[in-house]
Amino acid sequence: MLADAIRSEAYRLLQNRTAVFWSVFFVPVMAVIISIIGHLVIQSKAVKINGANLPLSPGGPLDLGQALVSSAGDLANPAILAFLLIGAATLYAGDYRWETWRLISARNSRPNMLLGKVGVVKLLTLAAMLVFLLAASIADVAKAAIFDRPMTFTFGAAQAADFGLLFVLSFVRVVQFLMISLLAATVTRSLVAALFVPLVLGVAQSFLSGPLAGPLGLEPGDWLTLLLAPGLAFDTLQELIRGGMAAAAMPDGVASKAIASLAVWSLAPLAAAIAWFNRQDLSKE
Repeated sequence: MLADAIRSEAYRLLQNRTAVFWSVFFVPVMAVIISIIGHLVIQSKAVKINGANLPLSPGGPLDLGQALVSSAGDLANPAILAFLLIGAATLYAGDYRWETWRLISARNSRPNMLLGKVGVVKLLTLAAMLVFLLAASIADVAKAAIFDRPMTFTFGAAQAADFGLLFVLSFVRVVQFLMISLLAATVTRSLVAALFVPLVLGVAQSFLSGPLAGPLGLEPGDWLTLLLAPGLAFDTLQELIRGGMAAAAMPDGVASKAIASLAVWSLAPLAAAIAWFNRQDLSKE
């Protein structure tokens, strides 16, 4: 059963504390440390420049509610994507590396075994996102304390809606990115490929939607551009959620195109990985 596959994969991952640390805790911990050090450096320079303890940053109240909404839009940042690959690649390619597929393949159906890994990766992604949100809030509180700024918390219906949409969108983007790792691990049977193929592809897609877009004649709101660059589709949907002048300038129908791009890049690698996995000979794996 699928539930059995998820439980077994979750248990195996939790035993690998190194992968869990690098995937879930490393980026948030480093973000807090770097943020606090940066604020302390700025404050110390303010003392030297002004001759008194005067902050260089604005001294108004720090809205922790609005900061939380802003942090929800940063949950699919490159650092989280890169380090979550460690846990995802370990799950997806671990049985190939340790040649344990033949020991477990008789206990469940092949689609369930692969979907069990995907389910645990989603839980890992959710855990990493929640820890990052906590770390961002700690960094904001530290910023207010260092610069001696009062704190407020505005989180009404509008902020809650934006937070929910940005959180879900970030979750979809991270999972979509990690689906490339699943397909790479299944096709190549390599942990190294599961780690680096998504990164290389992500860089290539960023060039397609950035420096190479003009020479190739790719417009930001076109079907082809959004389909080739799911990262651009993610950024487009973020701008639409946040509103403002950038969202108002976007062409009609761009939201549906961006959603379709993320859906294709999420479901197509999963379907291809399952189809390939069903045909593999695991007698020596």
